[in-house]
Amino acid sequence: MFSLSTTVQPQVTVPLSHLINALHSLKSSVGSSSNAIAKPPHKQHASEQDLHSNEPTWSLRDLGLSDLGLRQLDELVSGVLPRLSQQGVSSSSSPRQKAWRTSHLSSQSFFHNKHGFFGGKIGIDSPVFCRQIPSPLQTVFTELHYWPVWVQSRGFKTLRKNKRLQAGFERPMEPDGFTPSFMKGLLTRDKGMEVETLDKLLKSKNIPDGQQDSFKTGFAEGFLKSQALTQRKQDSLRRTRFILLVLLLVGLYGLSKTPFLSGLDSVDPVQMKNVTFEHVKGVEEAKNELQEVVEFLRSPEKFTVLGGRLPKGILLVGPPGTGKTLLARAVAGEADVPFYYATGSEFDEMFVGVGASRIRNLFREAKANAPCVIFIDELDSVGGKRIESPMHPYSRQTINQLLAEMDGFKPNEGVIIIGATNFPEALDNALIRPGRFDMQVTVSKPDVKGRTEILNWYLRKIKVDPDIEAGIIARGTVGFSGADLENLVNQAALKAAVDGKNMVTLKELEFAKDKILMGPERRSVDIDKKNKEITAYHESGHAIVAYYTKDAMPINKATIMPRGSSLGHVSMLPEDDRWSETRAQLLAQMDVSMGGRVAEEIIFGNEFITTGASSDFDAATKIARMMVTRFGMCERLGVMTYADQTKQSPETQAAIEHEVRILLKDSYERARALLKSHAKEHKNLATALLQYETLDAKEIKMVLEGKALEIR
Repeated sequence: MFSLSTTVQPQVTVPLSHLINALHSLKSSVGSSSNAIAKPPHKQHASEQDLHSNEPTWSLRDLGLSDLGLRQLDELVSGVLPRLSQQGVSSSSSPRQKAWRTSHLSSQSFFHNKHGFFGGKIGIDSPVFCRQIPSPLQTVFTELHYWPVWVQSRGFKTLRKNKRLQAGFERPMEPDGFTPSFMKGLLTRDKGMEVETLDKLLKSKNIPDGQQDSFKTGFAEGFLKSQALTQRKQDSLRRTRFILLVLLLVGLYGLSKTPFLSGLDSVDPVQMKNVTFEHVKGVEEAKNELQEVVEFLRSPEKFTVLGGRLPKGILLVGPPGTGKTLLARAVAGEADVPFYYATGSEFDEMFVGVGASRIRNLFREAKANAPCVIFIDELDSVGGKRIESPMHPYSRQTINQLLAEMDGFKPNEGVIIIGATNFPEALDNALIRPGRFDMQVTVSKPDVKGRTEILNWYLRKIKVDPDIEAGIIARGTVGFSGADLENLVNQAALKAAVDGKNMVTLKELEFAKDKILMGPERRSVDIDKKNKEITAYHESGHAIVAYYTKDAMPINKATIMPRGSSLGHVSMLPEDDRWSETRAQLLAQMDVSMGGRVAEEIIFGNEFITTGASSDFDAATKIARMMVTRFGMCERLGVMTYADQTKQSPETQAAIEHEVRILLKDSYERARALLKSHAKEHKNLATALLQYETLDAKEIKMVLEGKALEIR
């Protein structure tokens, strides 16, 4: 603690604060002693209260001020204590009111603070634990009543409310750093905020009288705007809370639909009474294999009496659109049993265990309604090969549950599981073993007979020309699935409706086929006369070679109408589906491909050949390379196959390239010789294409025979 020291005598040095407090006490004691001399002897006796007082008496000698008299002492006190006026001295006769308050109250010892009594009562007389006699400094402090100094005694901290002192001094506030934040609220809770009126604000701002009305108006407008802004903020806050509440309720509703909150999902079977094998066309072999499943569902005792059992699961494998789902529905419809339908993606959820629980629920419902059919479409999405992945440690739960349900300890009597997939190689081996999916039925794309049946089936549903032969369209749709053929018939019906016709003809069916194969017509393309002429002779070259080559496929149509990326094309129809091709047929296809470039070179010269034959060369080169490396149709290299040419020796690779070049060169020369020998027919066909743009097989034949075409 910093203090200023004053030397009163050379032998005594005391702090200035102690000296000031002592001077006032000594002055009072000196005055009282002088008064006591003048009093009568009977009044010199101290009162009973004074006799029992514990306050010690002080003398000038105790402080080293014995040489000072009363007058010098008054001067010293008046100089040191200038604030003690005569008023303060005279007021000493009045009842003593202590304006002093200690900010922290405590007893005189730690022991008393802790136990509530002095240690002397229990025999502890050591001054270390208890100090019963006040110190001289404390005695001096008790005599001062008006000095605005706060005395802090050691002890425990307490809370006191601010009060004004008698002498007009305010109690100093404690620094914020010494008051805990949670106490500040308690201390200031009872303090009301001082409200400043508008008149006081005008006076404090010194606003002239002429401007006070404007100031009040502006103040009111600002107040109203602030109120409006506050209201908007409150409205926005209410709307935000409402939206959050709605989202919370929606989220809770969605979670309630999940299996772990609402239990297992309900599965309802479907009755397929309107779907039978008569509705399935073009897959006769698959229908025959599934017929025995229908017989088992109809009369299971027919098979169980002999001790045999039917396969538990049938796996339908085939390209998209071949009718796998329709076959499964037809099985349930033929047997007149409940049909449970599910897709593999339905068992794949973000929550762990949902897929397994849905499979358990599906099989539980199916067993309760046996005999029945369970159809799982896109089986590869749920029954794929199991792998160890730290990113998906629970990914195998669904397929494990499916394996257990299909061939576990609990038998599935009367429940037939039919699965469909486009990728059988992606299925887990445990899923396709005997005892689970132990029967595999291949559903391939239909042949020409099947395509004819499918076309006739869908043509019955629309208004069609009775003279249409579905076989002609079927021959030109090699590789089409049942779904593709349905789309073809639908596109033809839309085309007839756009053209304002009352029925669908062969022209609309051909238009729909070309649109599916090569894209829509590009009539808006502005092609100049020269390019049209080149295209006409190019396509005529293909048609002439195909018409006069023995082993080439029959021509179906020739056109110079742009479609997709091509400016024209010649379509050819095989007499029947070709399951294998001879060497003569392959060479004929190469010759037809070369006919377009040969026609450009003969008619326009070598300097004006175009890039239109690039796709033709690709097809011809592919056929020639397959003949050499895969089909064993080269005398020099023999009947050996060369699947990967990069692994062959340089000599073998050079021999392969040489043989391919020979085949292509010979094909080019044959096409060139044929077009030169039929130059007249070539010119007539190109002229007809320039005039009519599109010619069918009959019209091409009439032109090549020199007959005139009918006016369209």
